[in-house]
Amino acid sequence: MARVLNQRVTWRLATPLLIDGALVLSSVAISTSLLVGPPMRTQLDDPVFLFKLALVAAICQLCLYYADLYEAHAGVDSRELLVRLMRSFGVTALVLAVVYAAVPVLVVGRGVFALAVGLLLGLVPVWRSGFDWIVDRLAPSERILIVGTKPAAVSLARELATRRRELGVKVVGFVEVEPAARVRAFIPAPGIVGLVSDIPEIVSQCRVDRVVVSLEDARGKLSMNDLLDMKLHGVRFDHLASVYEEYTGRIAVENLRPSWLIFSDGFRKRRALTITKRAVDVLAAALGMVVGGPLMLVVAAAIKLTSAGSVLYHQTRTGEGGKAFTVHKFRTMRTDAESRTGPVWASARDPRVTSLGGILRRTRLDELPQLWNILCGEMSLVGPRPERPEFVQDLTEQIPFYGQRHVVKPGLTGWAQVSYTYGASVEDAMEKLQYDLFYIKNMSGILDLVIIFATIKTVLRQRGSR
Repeated sequence: MARVLNQRVTWRLATPLLIDGALVLSSVAISTSLLVGPPMRTQLDDPVFLFKLALVAAICQLCLYYADLYEAHAGVDSRELLVRLMRSFGVTALVLAVVYAAVPVLVVGRGVFALAVGLLLGLVPVWRSGFDWIVDRLAPSERILIVGTKPAAVSLARELATRRRELGVKVVGFVEVEPAARVRAFIPAPGIVGLVSDIPEIVSQCRVDRVVVSLEDARGKLSMNDLLDMKLHGVRFDHLASVYEEYTGRIAVENLRPSWLIFSDGFRKRRALTITKRAVDVLAAALGMVVGGPLMLVVAAAIKLTSAGSVLYHQTRTGEGGKAFTVHKFRTMRTDAESRTGPVWASARDPRVTSLGGILRRTRLDELPQLWNILCGEMSLVGPRPERPEFVQDLTEQIPFYGQRHVVKPGLTGWAQVSYTYGASVEDAMEKLQYDLFYIKNMSGILDLVIIFATIKTVLRQRGSR
């Protein structure tokens, strides 16, 4: 397995992306050869044609991505797959039509894309069905034994079970560290398979490839001689916090120790990255305000016409270093939304939201004025979402490491926003913090780009959290 952004990327996940790309390229090349000419060998020697081919493939695969066809754990039947393919190819055709109208020299040939789509509609479902059969019946799985039964261990097991097909991982069971503290009702299948003293026998009988250990749970209870013997016989041992991060894209905070944060890789604010990130923020925010200016005027006029009150909503939020700043948004609630209750969590179907406000929230248009916050250096395009000081104080007291999310600038969008559903509670704040810590630990230009693409997908499909 390879790692990208400190997460596991298996052949099960990479293969659909690579094979689909190869099929798109070959289908367009074959269609061009049949309808336009010259022969394919001559085409492949032409750099201009190769660029045209790559452009079609890139747009097509981007549309497939936005149709959730690379979400391995989602799973779709053959009919749904065909519907999503047709929808993706339809959007690809529209995008290519706009591109070709603007730059006619990029046109591959009349009728080429239509023929290529016909080939792809026949090829993609067939190969994906075969791939699914191989993954489900023939592909080996890495067998994992989890030492500990605390919430982080249970959460990891459930995540691995949900994504078993994608990751190729099978949890063979839990090892109980303290029998007296047993809470069987919360332990998912396959359940507890033994005690700490049984680990060598379990590893042998269940053909365990990897033992995941919570050092907090197991410290002082594991025999170093037994562990070393198993290690020398090919069994791999890993810290629960590291495996949790690797497989889930978040950092478990329930039983996390500061020592793991100190000695693990990441959590470095490199000067070059900071400078580059700020330059991109300024450029993108300035461009966004210029290009989106007319749209913002339309939104402002619509708010003014549909509800009484100001167009913009100004609210104090906590930023980098715990400093307060004023965030600007288009108003989506009634002007008296908190006159009786004071600061309260927003909810997915908040009755305080106006009809137009609901539309603005689903499309994220209410966030556009925050481009000014980005220009002023108070926010970044990507980072943990800024929270209200009233909530920050309570959350810092209730959730370990919550204050660490303020070591970077808050963002217009973030890893938590594209990875977690809408939530408005302390429990949801805990979940989002785990994603925020993962972002801070692994912050990079590539991760920011991934989040921006995922944000566009979230907006287009009108889902996710704020």
